[in-house]
Amino acid sequence: MAFLNFLISGISLGSIYAIIALGYTMVYGIAKMLNFAHGDVIMVGAYICFYAVARYKLPPLVGILAAMAVCTVLGIVVERLAYKPLRAAPSLAVLITAIGVSYFLQNGALLLWSSNPKVFPSVTGMGKISLFGGQLTVSLVTVVTIITCIVIMLVLTWFTGNTKMGKAMRACSEDKGAAQLMGINVNSTISMTFAIGSGLAAIAGVLLCSAYPTLVPTTGSMPGIKAFTAAVFGGIGSIPGAMLGGILLGVIEIFAKAYISTQVSDAIVFAVLIVVLLVKPAGLLGKQVNEKV
Repeated sequence: MAFLNFLISGISLGSIYAIIALGYTMVYGIAKMLNFAHGDVIMVGAYICFYAVARYKLPPLVGILAAMAVCTVLGIVVERLAYKPLRAAPSLAVLITAIGVSYFLQNGALLLWSSNPKVFPSVTGMGKISLFGGQLTVSLVTVVTIITCIVIMLVLTWFTGNTKMGKAMRACSEDKGAAQLMGINVNSTISMTFAIGSGLAAIAGVLLCSAYPTLVPTTGSMPGIKAFTAAVFGGIGSIPGAMLGGILLGVIEIFAKAYISTQVSDAIVFAVLIVVLLVKPAGLLGKQVNEKV
């Protein structure tokens, strides 16, 4: 049963990575840029939910909705102020700006909320499900995390394939110039992409801190990096790829900690990514695109 316990834990952790990776993969797929401040939006969402639930005694659902609302607005503001002016700039300028926004959010969190660790309250309850006569125990937060990831992936897949805005996002992903000629507002579409990705980051931050209840201003940094790794692993720009990459990465990390060493588990995760990129540079579900130069 130990193997099954580790597998479920890995899927749960991977589901959090997958939700975060969806934000990375959507922004890259449409705006063709890497938003390295995404991990810090996770942290902001977790803090908003923490203060709503722990300090103001609001119901957990209200705290989650407040976190999503704040992060959605934050994502739009960051895109408009930091990234929109660099739409035609070299990719290096955008990358440096993203790192700058990340440090700005981290230091802003330090000023607002201090560096003292905070114990995050569970928003899913502390219940557990016992199976096989108690040999296998699954926490409620694990079940909620896995179900949430599946629901988000299905809804996003439906949204991008069946709604007007979703089709506009796909058109911008293929060719922004042609999309604009067809009457699509590219700026609004990119802003909507940041809004959706940031709202998902808030959900991921709440689930992450519910599973690992320690909240500090750098909470989203390492999960953000691993989620970016998951997005590349699965094929950045692909929604199913983000989910597959996140879950596989979570499973690999948990098994590496359980059977090899907790000290080198992160190194193993990134080593697996290097091997995958050497064999299939576009990622597991990514498509190799040939461009004329």
